[in-house]
Amino acid sequence: MSDTPTNFTDLGLSEALLKAVRDKGYETPSPIQAQAIPAVLSGRDIMAAAQTGTGKTAGFTLPLLQRLSSSTGNKVSSNNVRALILTPTRELAAQISVNIEEYGKYLNLHSTVVFGGVKINPQMMRLRQGVDILVATPGRLLDLYNQRAVKFSQLEVFILDEADRMLDMGFIRDIKKLMTALPKERQNLLFSATFSPDIRALAKGMVNNPLEISVDAENSTAEKVTQWLTAVDKKRKPAVLTHLIKENDWQQVLVFTKTKHGANKLTKHLEAEGLTAAAIHGNKSQGARTKALAAFKDGSVKILVATDIAARGIDIDLLPQVVNFDLPNVPEDYVHRIGRTARAGNTGQALSLVCADELDLLWGIEHVIQQHIERKVIEEFIPANELGESRAIKPLKQGKPPKSGKHQEAGKGRVEHKDGQRSGRNANGNNTSSNKAKPGNDSSRRKKPEYDGSGPKPRRAIRPTK
Repeated sequence: MSDTPTNFTDLGLSEALLKAVRDKGYETPSPIQAQAIPAVLSGRDIMAAAQTGTGKTAGFTLPLLQRLSSSTGNKVSSNNVRALILTPTRELAAQISVNIEEYGKYLNLHSTVVFGGVKINPQMMRLRQGVDILVATPGRLLDLYNQRAVKFSQLEVFILDEADRMLDMGFIRDIKKLMTALPKERQNLLFSATFSPDIRALAKGMVNNPLEISVDAENSTAEKVTQWLTAVDKKRKPAVLTHLIKENDWQQVLVFTKTKHGANKLTKHLEAEGLTAAAIHGNKSQGARTKALAAFKDGSVKILVATDIAARGIDIDLLPQVVNFDLPNVPEDYVHRIGRTARAGNTGQALSLVCADELDLLWGIEHVIQQHIERKVIEEFIPANELGESRAIKPLKQGKPPKSGKHQEAGKGRVEHKDGQRSGRNANGNNTSSNKAKPGNDSSRRKKPEYDGSGPKPRRAIRPTK
């Protein structure tokens, strides 16, 4: 693309914004920034497919700040907002809010962030003054709207970030309720890792004649990430992880587990081995999550053990190692996970510890990323239960991404969703519930997906029979 801008100065941004960009040490826009910024500045609705770590946040915050600062006559009135950014998790909302403050520091614009898990009154007080940009999670925003603490009569721009994750978390009803409260005349920006049929269905009621932007092929993995796996017996996974961290002297490792209970258990094991570790998941208070993330970023904690949803707001440029302690049930989540490393032009490695009963999940992941993951043997931990061979990779069908659970054995179609939510269909095609799980199993007691701590809790994607 010879006409793609190669410098931020070519994007039509104001000097105040360019100065803030230079302060952060950036000179060359990423592909998503080079395409999205001019499109947003032109006033068009856009649908952008961009993985986490591609620079998409600056891709919409920079032109948004430019648009709002150029229309100085539009003074925002009490409880009103001129731009709304909706995002699925507290951590991601906080991260976007920080970016807005950094990029907008030379502009006379006011922004704030609202999410659940903290007191609502201070948020209501800030909104009473009116803000130019509001970053919010769906549940808390709906609470504020129902209490008439926020109004949208002056709204100019609506941004839906991480749309795919919004649907995964069950926020579709909240989003639709909020969209009915927004003025029809507005600019809409939708960002998603993939354009699944569900995302396109949501977009139909949101965007008008959108420009579609896609910086990577759907479900592709970062080129600078070295991916490998090692076969290991399930019970020896903690020992293998401990061995690798100590043997290689890893200083910063992000570890993904499937459940909250698993994250807590692994953290305790690592601490008992003399390693500094912290867990981050939906059952942790917002204060605890923020503290753990800050300690991980400043290096006082070497290992951060996270569930998929809790990790969405983690934005670290120099993260060298990502470990899949458990493989995700949804193959696309593997792409999100390993996208946490090799950012901003750096390299990184993504390791998966795979036991024999995860072979179907491995096949699903290799099908989605369209490549075989290199296997390595750790001599001290050769498993008693062999992993089995990879399957031949069939090309992805255009427009039909594989669904989670497709790679399980017939009659065993149970899908374990985020943080241990279990559901599925039995051999007769009837819905099943995880209510029969043994008491004392943390993941069986907490079946609902994580949400932002306020408002009506999201409904499960698959309902059990009554």
